[in-house]
Amino acid sequence: MHPLQCVLQTQRWGPLASVSWLLLRTCRAHSNVPSTACPSLERQQEDGVRKDFSSRLASGPTFQHFLRSASAPQEKPDMEDPPPYLTVDELLGRQRKVYLETYGCQMNVNDTEIAWSILQKSGYLRTRNLQEADVILLVTCSIREKAEQTIWNRLHQLKALKTKRLRSRVPLRIGILGCMAERLKEEILNREKMVDILAGPDAYRDLPRLLAVAESGQQAANVLLSLDETYADVMPVQTSPSATSAFVSIMRGCDNMCSYCIVPFTRGRERSRPVASILEEVRKLSEQGLKEVTLLGQNVNSFRDSSEVQFNNAVSTNLSRGFSTNYKPKQGGLRFAHLLDQVSRVDPEMRIRFTSPHPKDFPDEVLQLIHERDNICKQIHLPAQSGSSRVLEAMRRGYSREAYVELIHHIRESIPGVSLSSDFIAGFCGETEDDHLQTVSLLREVQYNMGFLFAYSMRQKTRAYHRLKDDVPEEVKLRRLEELITVFREEATKANMASVGCTQLVLVEGHSKRSATDLCGRNDGNLKVIFPDVEMEDVNNSEVKVRAQPGDYVLVKITSTSSQTLKGHVLCRTTLKDSSAYC
Repeated sequence: MHPLQCVLQTQRWGPLASVSWLLLRTCRAHSNVPSTACPSLERQQEDGVRKDFSSRLASGPTFQHFLRSASAPQEKPDMEDPPPYLTVDELLGRQRKVYLETYGCQMNVNDTEIAWSILQKSGYLRTRNLQEADVILLVTCSIREKAEQTIWNRLHQLKALKTKRLRSRVPLRIGILGCMAERLKEEILNREKMVDILAGPDAYRDLPRLLAVAESGQQAANVLLSLDETYADVMPVQTSPSATSAFVSIMRGCDNMCSYCIVPFTRGRERSRPVASILEEVRKLSEQGLKEVTLLGQNVNSFRDSSEVQFNNAVSTNLSRGFSTNYKPKQGGLRFAHLLDQVSRVDPEMRIRFTSPHPKDFPDEVLQLIHERDNICKQIHLPAQSGSSRVLEAMRRGYSREAYVELIHHIRESIPGVSLSSDFIAGFCGETEDDHLQTVSLLREVQYNMGFLFAYSMRQKTRAYHRLKDDVPEEVKLRRLEELITVFREEATKANMASVGCTQLVLVEGHSKRSATDLCGRNDGNLKVIFPDVEMEDVNNSEVKVRAQPGDYVLVKITSTSSQTLKGHVLCRTTLKDSSAYC
C-alpha cells in the first residue's frame, strides 16, 4: 500500500472543482530524533496530540460523505466551522512567524501578497529574518527547468536550517506554493522529505488548514485546480510598505494552450474576477497613496467578467485582424476595454499598466482607449515568440508573422509614440537556422524598446512534449539566444535614442542602486530613468524648492540612453495632469 493516504474533504471545505486532498506521512519519516531516544514529558505530550489528531481524522468525512455533498452550494472555508479533524484553535497561527520567498513572474508576486493576507488573518506574523522563521514558504515558478532547479537548490540550503533547529523551539515547517507544487505534486514530497506542505495556485485559502495538519507531524497538500477561484474577496497585503506601485490580479489561468506552455496545466482554465471587486481594490490602493497599478493575468486582455447575468449577451469576443484562437469563440460578459475604462477613471493621477497580453486580443476599442486616456501608459507588451510563421504554427500561437507585423503597424498608427516589448523563444522544436534568422529579422524590423528572451525548455504535459521532438541541441539554442540578445540590444539602443532631447514624465521609485546621489524611476514606456537627486521647482509652487520623493512625478530631460536605461536631468516636480503640457 502506498504510504500516502488520500483524504477527501467535505463540500464545505472544497467544491468538486477544487477538492482539497491531503498527503499524510508519519512524523517518524522525517524526524531527526533517533528511535531509541528516551521520550521526555514534552515528547509524550506531542505523541498524545498526534493520537488525538489521528482519532479525529478517522472519524472525519468518508469518500461516500464527499459524494453525497458534491452537489451542495459552493462556500469558502470558514474559521468558525473547521473540518471535523481540526479545532478552531488549531487553525490559528498563534503568532508563529512566516518567511516568504517569491520566484518567477509578477503573478507570483501577487500570489505572495494573497497568501500573506490569508495567513495574517489567521494570526501569523511576517518576518524578513530567515533565522527566526517558524514557517518558510517558497512561491515557485515552473515555466522553465532552470526555475525549478533554483527551488531544488534552495531546498537543499533550507534542509540544513531545519536540521539544526533547536528542540526548544517549535518545529520549522517548509512549504512549496504555486506552479511547481501544482506541476510536480507528490514528487516533491517523495524527493524532499523535509517539505511539509504543498499548495497550488488555487489553494492559498487552505494554507491555515495545511499548516495545522503539518503541526501534527504529517505532510499535507492541496494542489487541485479550480474552475472559479479568483481570490476576488481577498485584499492582497502589500509586501513592500514603501512601494509606489502594485499588482492587481484581474484573471487567472489560460485557455490558449500554446504547445510549449505549461501555464494551463499549473494555473488552470481562464476565469475572471468581477469588475466591482477589481475597482474596489484599485480604489483602496489609491487611498493608500500608490501611483501605479499593473493589471495582471496570464492572458490579461482576454478578460471577460460573466458574473452579472445582464451582460451575458450573445456578442462574441473581438480579435485582432488576422488572428485566431485554439478554442471556441467566447460570448457575453464585460470585456477588457470596459474594465480598462473603469479602472482609469478611479484616480486620474494613478498610472495604469497591464500584462501579460496575447496579440490576438487587441481590438480597436482597446487601442483607442489607450490613446485617449493620459493615465493609461502608452506601452504594450506584444509577445511574438518567433519570427517564423512555420514555428508559430507549431507553437499554436494563432497568427502568422505577417499578421503580427500588420498588428504592430496598426498599434503604432493608433498610439503614436507607443513603447513596445516582446517575448522570444530560441530553439523551439524543429526550429531551423532559417527560422532563427527570420526571428532576427523581426527584431530588426520592429525595434522593441524592451525584450524578454529565453532558450526553449521542454515541459512535461505540454502538447510539444507529447507531439513534438526537442531536437535543437542545447549549444545551438544558447548560441541562437545570444545572437537574439545581441540584436535586441542593438535595436533597442537605436529605438531609445529617439528619446534623447525629449522631456519625459517619470514616476520616482527611490534611489538608484548604483549611486546614492541619483534617483531612479520609470517613464511611460516602463523604461528605467536615472537622474541626479537635486532640488527642483514644484509646478504648483514655483517659489519653493523641493527634492523628489518616491511616488512623485517629475519631468526629466533625457540626455543619454542604452538598451535598457535612460539618463537625464530633472526639471521640476509635477502631476500627471499638468505634465501633458510639457511631454
